[in-house]
Amino acid sequence: MNEWEWQLLEDRISADSIEVAGREIRKGDRVMLRPRAGGDIFDLALAGQTATVEAIEQDYEGKMHVAVVLEEDPGKDLGMLRQPGHRFFFKPEEIEPCAPAANACAGVAKHPKILVAGIGNIFLGDDGFGVEVAQRLAEEEFPERVRVRDFGIRGYDLSYALLEPYELVILIDACPRGQEPGTVYIVAPELTEQSEPAAPVAGDGHTMNPNNVLRLAKTMGPVPGRIMLVGCEPATLGGDEGLMGLSKPVSAAVGEAVNLIKRLIHTALSGKGYPSLHGG
Repeated sequence: MNEWEWQLLEDRISADSIEVAGREIRKGDRVMLRPRAGGDIFDLALAGQTATVEAIEQDYEGKMHVAVVLEEDPGKDLGMLRQPGHRFFFKPEEIEPCAPAANACAGVAKHPKILVAGIGNIFLGDDGFGVEVAQRLAEEEFPERVRVRDFGIRGYDLSYALLEPYELVILIDACPRGQEPGTVYIVAPELTEQSEPAAPVAGDGHTMNPNNVLRLAKTMGPVPGRIMLVGCEPATLGGDEGLMGLSKPVSAAVGEAVNLIKRLIHTALSGKGYPSLHGG
């Protein structure tokens, strides 16, 4: 059950705690979601995810429900500013308490060290470069401290994700720099205190670029100090009609970018520092 459905119910009563699997669960505790077979399809899609208990409430029939916010939800820290749809409600038998020690769930890294974020619009030709590279990287095996995500054109989601305590963020995007199409490079996004105000990051086209996202994130809180952009020179961004699929030179550059990012991750995790940025 999601927030929209829950708001339709009346006479809700809040509870301080509830016992689940012999353990007392309170607000702020972390749980693993185990929706029952045959349940709501949207609940089943959340199976195995980790969430934080935000409330424990009783409906008008006397049944208990646990309201949770997904740990992967970029808007989880917005409190009352969140729009409905960020909270989900599960029955007590559909959640599994995390281990008492540090309230941690096995196999879940609460604060990954590195974020690899693909950016782009797959309907605008080579603008889908970052998405394709992120999807390829998602098939690789990385330590728990590494999180690979395809953000597409969800600029606000990426902005909120940048507020988490990552030690390194690697953005992947198609960025025209006047080079030969398919050229892959590493640069530092240009963001200074004197930068112009944050431009909109939502909407159509390629308005959601790394600098706009970083400016927006910086207005909301501190962002990671080490941010790299792995970019690729596009051959086409689709024109007025749009275009599905990457051009030949950019498609050929996907593998190069994947290997480059894997080397960056390995270098960062090994404690050997970071490579020098180039591509000015």
